[in-house]
Amino acid sequence: MAFDTGDTAWMLMSAALVCLMTPGLAFFYGGLVHHNSTLLIVFQSFVSMAIVDVVWYVIGYSMAFSGGENNLGIIGDAEKAFLIGVDDTSISGTIPEMVFFVYQMMFAIITPALITGAWADRVRFHAYCMFLPYWLLLGGIVVHATAGMAAVASVMYVGSRPNPEATPHSIPLMAIGTALLWFGWFGFNAGSALSVATEIDGIDYSVCALAFVNTEISASIAALVWMLLDWTIDGRPKLTGFLTGAIAGLATITPAAGFVEAYAAIVIGCLAGAVCWLAVWLKNRWDFDDALDVFGVHGVGGVLGSILLGLFATAKVNPSGADGAFYGGGGALFGKQIVAVLFASFHSFVFTYGGLWIIDMIFPVTVIHGGPECELDQAEFGEVAYGTSSPSGSPFGSPKIISNTTATKRLTANKPKPSKKTLDVCEIPDRVLSFSSSRGNSPKHSWGNSPRGTSPKGVNGAQKADRIDEEKVEV
Repeated sequence: MAFDTGDTAWMLMSAALVCLMTPGLAFFYGGLVHHNSTLLIVFQSFVSMAIVDVVWYVIGYSMAFSGGENNLGIIGDAEKAFLIGVDDTSISGTIPEMVFFVYQMMFAIITPALITGAWADRVRFHAYCMFLPYWLLLGGIVVHATAGMAAVASVMYVGSRPNPEATPHSIPLMAIGTALLWFGWFGFNAGSALSVATEIDGIDYSVCALAFVNTEISASIAALVWMLLDWTIDGRPKLTGFLTGAIAGLATITPAAGFVEAYAAIVIGCLAGAVCWLAVWLKNRWDFDDALDVFGVHGVGGVLGSILLGLFATAKVNPSGADGAFYGGGGALFGKQIVAVLFASFHSFVFTYGGLWIIDMIFPVTVIHGGPECELDQAEFGEVAYGTSSPSGSPFGSPKIISNTTATKRLTANKPKPSKKTLDVCEIPDRVLSFSSSRGNSPKHSWGNSPRGTSPKGVNGAQKADRIDEEKVEV
Protein backbone atom coordinates (compact mmCIF):
# COMPACT_ATOMS: atom_id res chain seq x y z
CA MET A 1 0.00 0.00 0.00
CA ALA A 2 1.38 3.41 -0.99
CA PHE A 3 1.54 6.48 1.16
CA ASP A 4 -1.29 8.98 0.80
CA THR A 5 0.42 12.31 0.18
CA GLY A 6 -2.53 14.35 1.46
CA ASP A 7 -2.74 12.39 4.70
CA THR A 8 1.02 12.57 5.15
CA ALA A 9 1.09 16.34 4.67
CA TRP A 10 -1.80 16.81 7.11
CA MET A 11 -0.20 14.62 9.77
CA LEU A 12 3.11 16.45 9.50
CA MET A 13 1.22 19.71 9.95
CA SER A 14 -0.70 18.26 12.90
CA ALA A 15 2.52 17.16 14.57
CA ALA A 16 3.88 20.69 14.21
CA LEU A 17 0.65 22.12 15.66
CA VAL A 18 0.78 19.83 18.69
CA CYS A 19 4.45 20.70 19.16
CA LEU A 20 3.41 24.37 19.34
CA MET A 21 1.14 23.58 22.28
CA THR A 22 4.05 23.03 24.66
CA PRO A 23 5.47 26.56 24.28
CA GLY A 24 1.88 27.77 24.51
CA LEU A 25 1.46 25.93 27.79
CA ALA A 26 4.73 27.45 29.02
CA PHE A 27 3.47 30.97 28.33
CA PHE A 28 0.01 30.21 29.77
CA TYR A 29 1.49 28.93 33.02
CA GLY A 30 4.25 31.54 33.01
CA GLY A 31 1.73 34.37 33.04
CA LEU A 32 -0.15 32.86 35.96
CA VAL A 33 2.74 32.50 38.42
CA HIS A 34 4.75 35.12 40.33
CA HIS A 35 7.42 36.83 38.24
CA ASN A 36 10.14 35.43 40.51
CA SER A 37 9.32 31.87 39.39
CA THR A 38 8.40 32.48 35.75
CA LEU A 39 11.54 30.89 34.33
CA LEU A 40 11.11 27.79 36.48
CA ILE A 41 7.63 26.98 35.15
CA VAL A 42 8.53 27.94 31.57
CA PHE A 43 11.74 25.90 31.61
CA GLN A 44 9.88 22.85 32.91
CA SER A 45 7.68 22.89 29.81
CA PHE A 46 10.52 23.44 27.38
CA VAL A 47 12.80 20.80 28.87
CA SER A 48 9.97 18.29 28.34
CA MET A 49 10.48 18.70 24.61
CA ALA A 50 14.11 17.60 24.85
CA ILE A 51 13.97 14.85 27.47
CA VAL A 52 10.78 13.22 26.20
CA ASP A 53 12.10 13.29 22.62
CA VAL A 54 15.14 11.27 23.66
CA VAL A 55 13.21 8.80 25.82
CA TRP A 56 10.55 8.38 23.13
CA TYR A 57 13.22 7.52 20.53
CA VAL A 58 15.16 5.17 22.80
CA ILE A 59 12.31 3.11 24.27
CA GLY A 60 9.07 5.07 24.72
CA TYR A 61 7.63 4.53 21.24
CA SER A 62 8.42 0.83 21.36
CA MET A 63 6.83 0.45 24.79
CA ALA A 64 3.67 2.11 23.50
CA PHE A 65 3.32 0.66 20.00
CA SER A 66 4.94 -2.78 19.82
CA GLY A 67 4.37 -6.17 21.38
CA GLY A 68 1.26 -5.17 23.30
CA GLU A 69 -0.68 -8.24 22.18
CA ASN A 70 1.61 -10.37 24.35
CA ASN A 71 0.99 -8.23 27.44
CA LEU A 72 -2.79 -7.76 27.34
CA GLY A 73 -2.29 -4.57 25.36
CA ILE A 74 -1.06 -2.78 28.49
CA ILE A 75 2.65 -2.38 27.75
CA GLY A 76 4.88 -3.08 24.79
CA ASP A 77 8.40 -4.41 24.44
CA ALA A 78 11.74 -3.32 23.00
CA GLU A 79 11.05 -4.50 19.45
CA LYS A 80 11.16 -0.94 18.06
CA ALA A 81 13.64 0.57 20.52
CA PHE A 82 15.87 3.14 18.81
CA LEU A 83 13.38 2.87 15.89
CA ILE A 84 14.71 -0.56 14.95
CA GLY A 85 12.80 -1.71 11.88
CA VAL A 86 11.27 1.73 11.34
CA ASP A 87 12.48 3.71 8.33
CA ASP A 88 11.11 5.99 5.63
CA THR A 89 9.48 3.03 3.85
CA SER A 90 7.57 1.73 6.88
CA ILE A 91 3.85 2.42 6.74
CA SER A 92 1.20 2.97 9.39
CA GLY A 93 -2.23 3.17 7.82
CA THR A 94 -1.83 5.61 4.94
CA ILE A 95 1.15 7.55 6.33
CA PRO A 96 4.83 6.76 6.92
CA GLU A 97 5.46 5.25 10.32
CA MET A 98 8.05 7.97 10.90
CA VAL A 99 5.24 10.52 10.73
CA PHE A 100 3.13 8.47 13.13
CA PHE A 101 6.15 8.25 15.47
CA VAL A 102 6.69 12.01 15.60
CA TYR A 103 2.97 12.81 15.95
CA GLN A 104 2.57 10.52 18.95
CA MET A 105 5.77 11.92 20.42
CA MET A 106 4.22 15.39 20.57
CA PHE A 107 1.41 14.00 22.75
CA ALA A 108 3.97 12.39 25.03
CA ILE A 109 5.73 15.75 25.42
CA ILE A 110 2.80 17.88 26.52
CA THR A 111 1.11 15.46 28.91
CA PRO A 112 3.70 15.61 31.75
CA ALA A 113 4.15 19.34 31.10
CA LEU A 114 0.47 19.81 32.00
CA ILE A 115 1.17 18.56 35.52
CA THR A 116 3.67 21.33 36.28
CA GLY A 117 0.89 23.86 36.78
CA ALA A 118 -0.35 21.96 39.84
CA TRP A 119 2.95 22.11 41.74
CA ALA A 120 4.01 25.58 40.59
CA ASP A 121 6.61 27.23 42.90
CA ARG A 122 7.24 23.99 44.79
CA VAL A 123 9.14 21.39 42.74
CA ARG A 124 12.80 21.77 41.87
CA PHE A 125 13.95 21.67 38.28
CA HIS A 126 16.28 18.69 38.66
CA ALA A 127 13.50 16.67 40.33
CA TYR A 128 11.22 17.35 37.36
CA CYS A 129 13.95 16.26 34.94
CA MET A 130 14.13 12.94 36.81
CA PHE A 131 10.35 12.68 36.93
CA LEU A 132 9.90 13.04 33.15
CA PRO A 133 11.29 9.70 31.89
CA TYR A 134 9.73 7.84 34.81
CA TRP A 135 6.28 9.30 34.19
CA LEU A 136 6.52 8.86 30.43
CA LEU A 137 7.22 5.15 30.74
CA LEU A 138 4.47 4.51 33.28
CA GLY A 139 1.99 5.28 30.49
CA GLY A 140 -1.55 6.58 30.45
CA ILE A 141 -4.91 6.28 28.75
CA VAL A 142 -6.69 9.61 28.71
CA VAL A 143 -4.31 12.59 28.38
CA HIS A 144 -6.24 15.11 30.45
CA ALA A 145 -7.73 12.75 33.01
CA THR A 146 -4.30 11.21 33.50
CA ALA A 147 -2.64 14.61 33.93
CA GLY A 148 -5.44 15.73 36.25
CA MET A 149 -5.05 12.84 38.65
CA ALA A 150 -1.28 13.19 38.52
CA ALA A 151 -1.83 16.80 39.57
CA VAL A 152 -3.86 15.68 42.59
CA ALA A 153 -1.16 13.21 43.61
CA SER A 154 1.62 15.76 43.23
CA VAL A 155 -0.19 18.43 45.25
CA MET A 156 -0.88 15.93 48.02
CA TYR A 157 2.81 15.05 48.07
CA VAL A 158 4.46 18.47 47.91
CA GLY A 159 1.93 20.37 50.05
CA SER A 160 0.84 23.99 49.75
CA ARG A 161 2.68 27.20 48.94
CA PRO A 162 3.23 29.87 51.61
CA ASN A 163 1.09 32.25 49.57
CA PRO A 164 -1.51 30.19 47.67
CA GLU A 165 -3.59 33.26 46.82
CA ALA A 166 -0.89 34.69 44.53
CA THR A 167 -2.36 36.48 41.49
CA PRO A 168 -1.15 36.22 37.86
CA HIS A 169 1.78 38.50 37.14
CA SER A 170 1.10 38.80 33.37
CA ILE A 171 -2.37 38.20 31.96
CA PRO A 172 -1.22 39.22 28.43
CA LEU A 173 1.40 36.44 28.55
CA MET A 174 -1.37 34.06 29.61
CA ALA A 175 -3.44 35.23 26.61
CA ILE A 176 -0.56 34.55 24.22
CA GLY A 177 -0.22 31.08 25.67
CA THR A 178 -3.95 30.46 25.25
CA ALA A 179 -3.78 31.54 21.61
CA LEU A 180 -0.96 29.08 20.91
CA LEU A 181 -2.75 26.29 22.77
CA TRP A 182 -6.03 26.93 20.97
CA PHE A 183 -4.28 26.99 17.59
CA GLY A 184 -2.27 23.85 18.32
CA TRP A 185 -5.31 22.00 19.63
CA PHE A 186 -6.66 21.65 16.09
CA GLY A 187 -3.73 19.35 15.34
CA PHE A 188 -4.25 17.66 18.70
CA ASN A 189 -7.86 16.69 17.94
CA ALA A 190 -8.27 16.78 14.16
CA GLY A 191 -4.91 15.10 13.62
CA SER A 192 -5.99 12.15 15.75
CA ALA A 193 -8.03 10.92 12.79
CA LEU A 194 -4.65 10.12 11.16
CA SER A 195 -6.10 10.96 7.74
CA VAL A 196 -7.99 13.70 5.95
CA ALA A 197 -10.84 11.41 4.87
CA THR A 198 -11.70 7.73 5.08
CA GLU A 199 -13.85 5.72 2.68
CA ILE A 200 -16.14 3.21 4.37
CA ASP A 201 -18.72 1.23 2.35
CA GLY A 202 -18.30 3.61 -0.56
CA ILE A 203 -18.89 6.73 1.55
CA ASP A 204 -16.17 9.26 2.37
CA TYR A 205 -16.09 10.36 6.01
CA SER A 206 -13.95 13.32 7.07
CA VAL A 207 -13.55 12.69 10.78
CA CYS A 208 -10.69 15.16 10.64
CA ALA A 209 -13.00 18.02 9.61
CA LEU A 210 -15.62 16.98 12.18
CA ALA A 211 -13.08 17.04 15.00
CA PHE A 212 -11.80 20.42 13.82
CA VAL A 213 -15.28 21.99 13.94
CA ASN A 214 -16.22 20.39 17.26
CA THR A 215 -12.99 21.62 18.83
CA GLU A 216 -13.70 25.23 17.88
CA ILE A 217 -17.34 25.09 18.99
CA SER A 218 -16.65 23.58 22.40
CA ALA A 219 -13.82 25.99 23.21
CA SER A 220 -15.89 29.03 22.27
CA ILE A 221 -18.98 27.95 24.20
CA ALA A 222 -17.01 27.01 27.32
CA ALA A 223 -15.17 30.34 27.30
CA LEU A 224 -18.46 32.24 27.13
CA VAL A 225 -20.06 30.14 29.88
CA TRP A 226 -17.08 30.70 32.20
CA MET A 227 -17.11 34.43 31.46
CA LEU A 228 -20.84 34.67 32.18
CA LEU A 229 -20.46 32.80 35.47
CA ASP A 230 -17.70 35.19 36.55
CA TRP A 231 -19.83 38.12 35.44
CA THR A 232 -22.84 36.85 37.40
CA ILE A 233 -21.00 35.94 40.59
CA ASP A 234 -18.42 38.75 40.74
CA GLY A 235 -20.31 41.45 38.88
CA ARG A 236 -17.69 41.79 36.13
CA PRO A 237 -16.18 39.62 33.38
CA LYS A 238 -12.58 38.47 33.72
CA LEU A 239 -10.12 37.78 30.93
CA THR A 240 -8.43 35.10 33.04
CA GLY A 241 -11.78 33.34 33.37
CA PHE A 242 -12.50 33.57 29.65
CA LEU A 243 -9.10 32.11 28.79
CA THR A 244 -9.38 29.35 31.38
CA GLY A 245 -12.86 28.51 30.10
CA ALA A 246 -11.52 28.12 26.57
CA ILE A 247 -8.89 25.67 27.80
CA ALA A 248 -11.57 23.77 29.73
CA GLY A 249 -13.67 23.49 26.58
CA LEU A 250 -10.70 22.23 24.58
CA ALA A 251 -9.78 19.65 27.21
CA THR A 252 -13.35 18.38 27.55
CA ILE A 253 -14.07 17.96 23.83
CA THR A 254 -10.78 16.15 23.20
CA PRO A 255 -12.01 12.58 23.89
CA ALA A 256 -15.20 13.12 21.88
CA ALA A 257 -14.17 15.48 19.05
CA GLY A 258 -14.18 12.88 16.27
CA PHE A 259 -17.18 10.87 17.46
CA VAL A 260 -20.04 13.32 18.14
CA GLU A 261 -22.19 15.66 16.08
CA ALA A 262 -21.75 19.43 16.18
CA TYR A 263 -24.79 20.02 18.39
CA ALA A 264 -23.26 17.69 20.99
CA ALA A 265 -20.12 19.85 20.97
CA ILE A 266 -22.32 22.78 22.06
CA VAL A 267 -23.70 20.74 24.96
CA ILE A 268 -20.24 19.51 25.90
CA GLY A 269 -18.89 23.07 25.76
CA CYS A 270 -21.65 24.35 28.06
CA LEU A 271 -21.07 21.57 30.56
CA ALA A 272 -17.30 22.05 30.36
CA GLY A 273 -17.55 25.73 31.24
CA ALA A 274 -19.99 25.17 34.09
CA VAL A 275 -18.58 21.99 35.65
CA CYS A 276 -14.93 23.05 35.44
CA TRP A 277 -15.80 26.49 36.84
CA LEU A 278 -17.52 24.76 39.77
CA ALA A 279 -14.53 22.47 40.30
CA VAL A 280 -12.16 25.44 40.51
CA TRP A 281 -14.55 27.28 42.85
CA LEU A 282 -14.74 24.26 45.16
CA LYS A 283 -10.97 23.88 45.08
CA ASN A 284 -10.58 27.44 46.32
CA ARG A 285 -13.08 26.86 49.13
CA TRP A 286 -11.35 23.66 50.22
CA ASP A 287 -7.86 25.25 50.16
CA PHE A 288 -6.46 22.59 47.85
CA ASP A 289 -3.37 24.24 46.39
CA ASP A 290 -3.56 23.09 42.78
CA ALA A 291 -1.79 26.29 41.81
CA LEU A 292 -2.92 26.66 38.19
CA ASP A 293 -6.07 24.52 38.32
CA VAL A 294 -4.72 21.53 36.44
CA PHE A 295 -7.19 19.16 38.07
CA GLY A 296 -10.17 21.52 37.87
CA VAL A 297 -9.63 22.25 34.17
CA HIS A 298 -7.78 19.30 32.64
CA GLY A 299 -8.67 16.55 35.10
CA VAL A 300 -12.35 17.32 35.49
CA GLY A 301 -12.62 18.30 31.82
CA GLY A 302 -10.95 15.11 30.62
CA VAL A 303 -13.13 12.90 32.82
CA LEU A 304 -16.29 14.78 31.82
CA GLY A 305 -15.49 14.53 28.11
CA SER A 306 -14.75 10.82 28.35
CA ILE A 307 -18.04 10.14 30.11
CA LEU A 308 -20.07 12.33 27.75
CA LEU A 309 -18.56 10.41 24.82
CA GLY A 310 -20.38 7.36 26.14
CA LEU A 311 -23.64 9.28 25.79
CA PHE A 312 -23.26 11.33 22.58
CA ALA A 313 -21.07 9.13 20.34
CA THR A 314 -22.68 8.06 17.08
CA ALA A 315 -21.48 5.77 14.31
CA LYS A 316 -23.39 8.00 11.90
CA VAL A 317 -20.51 10.48 11.81
CA ASN A 318 -17.70 8.00 12.48
CA PRO A 319 -18.42 4.37 11.55
CA SER A 320 -15.18 3.25 13.19
CA GLY A 321 -16.70 4.18 16.55
CA ALA A 322 -19.79 2.97 18.38
CA ASP A 323 -23.18 4.38 19.31
CA GLY A 324 -23.51 5.94 22.73
CA ALA A 325 -26.43 5.61 25.13
CA PHE A 326 -28.38 8.44 23.44
CA TYR A 327 -28.12 6.72 20.03
CA GLY A 328 -29.36 3.26 20.89
CA GLY A 329 -26.05 1.86 22.02
CA GLY A 330 -27.28 1.08 25.50
CA GLY A 331 -24.81 1.35 28.32
CA ALA A 332 -21.98 -0.64 26.73
CA LEU A 333 -19.84 2.28 25.54
CA PHE A 334 -20.76 4.38 28.56
CA GLY A 335 -19.64 1.60 30.90
CA LYS A 336 -16.37 1.13 29.04
CA GLN A 337 -15.63 4.84 29.31
CA ILE A 338 -16.26 4.78 33.06
CA VAL A 339 -13.94 1.81 33.53
CA ALA A 340 -11.22 3.38 31.38
CA VAL A 341 -11.38 6.66 33.30
CA LEU A 342 -11.25 4.92 36.68
CA PHE A 343 -8.31 2.76 35.64
CA ALA A 344 -6.39 5.68 34.13
CA SER A 345 -7.03 7.86 37.17
CA PHE A 346 -5.98 5.21 39.68
CA HIS A 347 -2.95 4.25 37.63
CA SER A 348 -1.81 7.86 37.24
CA PHE A 349 -2.36 8.77 40.90
CA VAL A 350 -0.48 5.78 42.32
CA PHE A 351 2.49 5.97 39.98
CA THR A 352 2.83 9.75 40.23
CA TYR A 353 2.82 9.74 44.03
CA GLY A 354 5.16 6.76 44.08
CA GLY A 355 7.49 8.37 41.57
CA LEU A 356 7.80 11.56 43.57
CA TRP A 357 8.49 9.53 46.71
CA ILE A 358 11.25 7.56 44.97
CA ILE A 359 12.87 10.70 43.55
CA ASP A 360 12.64 12.36 46.96
CA MET A 361 14.72 9.54 48.41
CA ILE A 362 17.49 10.41 45.94
CA PHE A 363 17.25 14.20 45.63
CA PRO A 364 14.97 16.62 47.47
CA VAL A 365 11.88 17.36 45.41
CA THR A 366 10.25 20.31 47.10
CA VAL A 367 11.13 23.94 47.63
CA ILE A 368 10.70 25.46 51.08
CA HIS A 369 10.75 29.22 50.99
CA GLY A 370 9.42 32.26 52.75
CA GLY A 371 6.93 33.63 50.26
CA PRO A 372 6.62 35.22 46.83
CA GLU A 373 9.74 37.38 47.29
CA CYS A 374 11.89 34.24 47.18
CA GLU A 375 13.94 34.33 43.98
CA LEU A 376 13.27 30.79 42.75
CA ASP A 377 14.55 31.55 39.26
CA GLN A 378 17.71 33.11 40.64
CA ALA A 379 18.30 30.15 42.97
CA GLU A 380 17.75 27.49 40.32
CA PHE A 381 19.25 29.08 37.23
CA GLY A 382 21.09 32.27 38.17
CA GLU A 383 18.72 34.06 35.79
CA VAL A 384 15.58 36.15 36.18
CA ALA A 385 12.65 36.75 33.86
CA TYR A 386 12.40 40.51 34.05
CA GLY A 387 14.38 43.59 34.98
CA THR A 388 12.44 43.84 38.24
CA SER A 389 14.94 41.38 39.68
CA SER A 390 18.70 41.57 39.29
CA PRO A 391 20.71 38.47 38.38
CA SER A 392 23.29 39.57 40.96
CA GLY A 393 20.74 39.40 43.74
CA SER A 394 17.62 41.05 45.10
CA PRO A 395 16.90 43.40 48.01
CA PHE A 396 16.01 40.28 49.95
CA GLY A 397 19.31 38.57 49.34
CA SER A 398 20.66 36.14 46.82
CA PRO A 399 19.26 32.70 47.77
CA LYS A 400 21.71 29.89 48.29
CA ILE A 401 20.64 26.36 47.42
CA ILE A 402 20.83 23.92 50.29
CA SER A 403 20.48 20.43 48.90
CA ASN A 404 19.41 18.63 52.07
CA THR A 405 17.99 19.24 55.50
CA THR A 406 21.23 18.23 57.25
CA ALA A 407 23.11 21.05 55.58
CA THR A 408 20.34 23.45 56.47
CA LYS A 409 20.44 22.46 60.15
CA ARG A 410 24.24 22.78 60.24
CA LEU A 411 24.08 26.23 58.69
CA THR A 412 21.43 27.35 61.16
CA ALA A 413 23.37 25.97 64.14
CA ASN A 414 26.48 27.89 63.12
CA LYS A 415 24.64 31.14 62.46
CA PRO A 416 26.97 34.06 63.24
CA LYS A 417 25.82 36.84 65.48
CA PRO A 418 25.09 39.99 63.48
CA SER A 419 27.51 42.85 64.00
CA LYS A 420 26.69 46.53 63.93
CA LYS A 421 27.91 46.66 60.34
CA THR A 422 25.58 43.88 59.18
CA LEU A 423 22.78 45.07 56.94
CA ASP A 424 19.40 44.95 58.63
CA VAL A 425 17.77 43.06 55.78
CA CYS A 426 18.08 39.31 56.29
CA GLU A 427 20.45 37.32 58.41
CA ILE A 428 22.38 34.82 56.34
CA PRO A 429 20.65 31.58 57.43
CA ASP A 430 17.22 33.20 57.24
CA ARG A 431 17.98 34.37 53.74
CA VAL A 432 18.85 30.91 52.50
CA LEU A 433 16.39 29.35 50.09
CA SER A 434 16.18 25.81 51.34
CA PHE A 435 15.26 22.76 49.30
CA SER A 436 14.11 19.83 51.33
CA SER A 437 12.12 16.64 51.19
CA SER A 438 9.80 17.97 53.89
CA ARG A 439 6.31 18.65 52.65
CA GLY A 440 4.71 20.65 55.43
CA ASN A 441 2.82 23.85 54.80
CA SER A 442 4.99 25.96 57.11
CA PRO A 443 8.23 27.35 55.67
CA LYS A 444 11.38 26.47 57.61
CA HIS A 445 13.00 29.80 56.86
CA SER A 446 11.74 33.33 56.65
CA TRP A 447 13.11 36.27 54.79
CA GLY A 448 13.74 38.27 57.95
CA ASN A 449 11.53 40.65 59.85
CA SER A 450 12.70 43.99 58.51
CA PRO A 451 10.14 45.75 56.31
CA ARG A 452 10.72 46.14 52.58
CA GLY A 453 12.37 49.35 51.53
CA THR A 454 14.13 50.08 54.84
CA SER A 455 17.90 50.33 54.95
CA PRO A 456 20.61 51.79 57.17
CA LYS A 457 21.50 55.40 56.63
CA GLY A 458 23.69 55.94 53.59
CA VAL A 459 23.09 52.51 52.05
CA ASN A 460 20.85 52.24 49.02
CA GLY A 461 19.20 49.15 47.55
CA ALA A 462 21.91 48.54 44.93
CA GLN A 463 24.66 48.71 47.57
CA LYS A 464 22.73 46.29 49.76
CA ALA A 465 22.36 43.82 46.89
CA ASP A 466 26.09 44.08 46.09
CA ARG A 467 27.06 43.59 49.72
CA ILE A 468 24.73 40.63 50.14
CA ASP A 469 25.99 39.01 46.95
CA GLU A 470 29.57 39.17 48.23
CA GLU A 471 28.74 37.13 51.33
CA LYS A 472 29.61 33.45 51.03
CA VAL A 473 27.99 30.53 52.78
CA GLU A 474 29.99 27.38 53.28
CA VAL A 475 27.93 24.19 53.28
